[in-house]
Amino acid sequence: MTAMSLSIALAKAGSLFFMTFVSEDAAMVGGAALTAAGLLATPLVFMACFLGIWLGDMGLYVLARYFGRPLLARPWVKRRLNEDQLAKSEAWLKKRGPLVLFVVRFVPGLRLPTYLLSGMLGMPFLYFAAATGAIALIWVGLFIVLAKGLSAAASGGWMGLAWSPLLAMAKLLAGDAWDIELYERAAFVVAALIAVLLLVFKRESVRKFFTSPTMQRWLKWEFWPARLFYFPIGLNYVRLGLKYGGFNLPTIANPGMYTGGLVGESKIFTLQQLSQTSAEFTARSGLIKASIPDRMDRLKEICTEERLELPLVLKPDVAQRGSGFKLARTWDDARDYLAQVTEDVVAQEYAPGPCEAGIFYYRFPDEKRGRIFAITEKIFPTITGDGVRTIEELVRADARAVIMAKTYLERHHAIRGTVLASGRILKLVEAGNHCQGCIFRDGMHLWSEALDGRIDEISSKVPGFFIGRYDVRYPAVADIRNGENFKIVELNGASSEATSIYDARNSIFRAYAILFKQWDLVFAIGAANRALGHRPATIALLREEWRKYQARSACYPLAD
Repeated sequence: MTAMSLSIALAKAGSLFFMTFVSEDAAMVGGAALTAAGLLATPLVFMACFLGIWLGDMGLYVLARYFGRPLLARPWVKRRLNEDQLAKSEAWLKKRGPLVLFVVRFVPGLRLPTYLLSGMLGMPFLYFAAATGAIALIWVGLFIVLAKGLSAAASGGWMGLAWSPLLAMAKLLAGDAWDIELYERAAFVVAALIAVLLLVFKRESVRKFFTSPTMQRWLKWEFWPARLFYFPIGLNYVRLGLKYGGFNLPTIANPGMYTGGLVGESKIFTLQQLSQTSAEFTARSGLIKASIPDRMDRLKEICTEERLELPLVLKPDVAQRGSGFKLARTWDDARDYLAQVTEDVVAQEYAPGPCEAGIFYYRFPDEKRGRIFAITEKIFPTITGDGVRTIEELVRADARAVIMAKTYLERHHAIRGTVLASGRILKLVEAGNHCQGCIFRDGMHLWSEALDGRIDEISSKVPGFFIGRYDVRYPAVADIRNGENFKIVELNGASSEATSIYDARNSIFRAYAILFKQWDLVFAIGAANRALGHRPATIALLREEWRKYQARSACYPLAD
């Protein structure tokens, strides 16, 4: 081999090495393609991919160990941590480390969080390095052999199906267009392989590992931690800021809302605007200021003025994702809530529904007519008593409820040990928010010309509103489809989501595609309003409002 050809080969191997830090699997597909075509020696491909993957794994560990671990000692983190549970997690990971590291290597989506947790929970470095190194040797070897074999038989049929995950990665490496169907096909094959592994390996420990609530939370992307799920959204936000020439453009997507509805906006301000323009479609409400001496007297005044009766809804005037939501069934409930929540509180008419939907709407400033972008149908989970098992046992026996068991059981702490009578139904959540345990479904089957027109009519009367989500309650499907007999309980601005993405039937790729489109609309509308003379809020103001919200939310109770 000449010096020139050697330098070219090393350059290719180096490219594969660095590509592993972007996408391990894509780098191996590219390497397999090069070696199958005789353009790069297999040992070079193997070493480049192995070293890149192993060093990347250890890099994640080191970052979490030396930067993430100190975060656990911060006061604002410690307040949210259960020390006993943290100690148990550390012991569990130390005991089952090899099995965990082996399994996550073959399950897409679990490597990043597991390696970060290994660092944060203090797994010994040499232990981690030896285990991931040995597993990476096996993984890279198997992958390259499989990729080389399949590359010669990817013309179609079942072999073409088996090749599709590798093809999807190769297309990503090549920079081809985002192909949702191809990636869904790849995800299907990966899921099928996992199912086969579960059938082959009958060991109880393996089955328990995959069926545990913790693992189910990782396998179902809708339950991923927000920081993990929103990381691509954050990257897309940066892309949109560069595209439209301003990272704070969302703050003027709705000039009539404080910061465009991004953070710190008042719920009562928007509700009062809706009450003035579309009273028949808006739940009646009033504000209880934090500064007044007797807030119970103010609550009773609101009830008289707005003709409110028990039960009624109490919620912070500034909140997100349903935090602090309370259904006060008695005056004692209300008194206890006001004693705990020392911030401004909204008292609102309770719209029983029983149905609820989130309707995401948008309109450009130069358009006379807006449209519905997405509808979320909200399903409030329940358990049914059998006269034998306690509420806690019923929750833990439900395939979906067990994933949110901590939230449900904390919410119903006082009665978790109660045996639920046979046939009795217990509603596990009242707040229509996914993070509070509500189930979301794509609700576009509720769309109709009448509903689209009604939402546009209501929106056009709200000064400076162009994009956001209405949360509405209604008695039956016919009511919402006719655009009649519903109550708006909240209107959120730029930070709201088309929450239909959390439908468990959606792939994560489809969810991201919807969110990317939604944020593109937010930026585009903000840019249009900037052209009309509106000035965005400063980044410093947004940071300050977020800090204030974090401080306020410390007194918010668990939502009903």
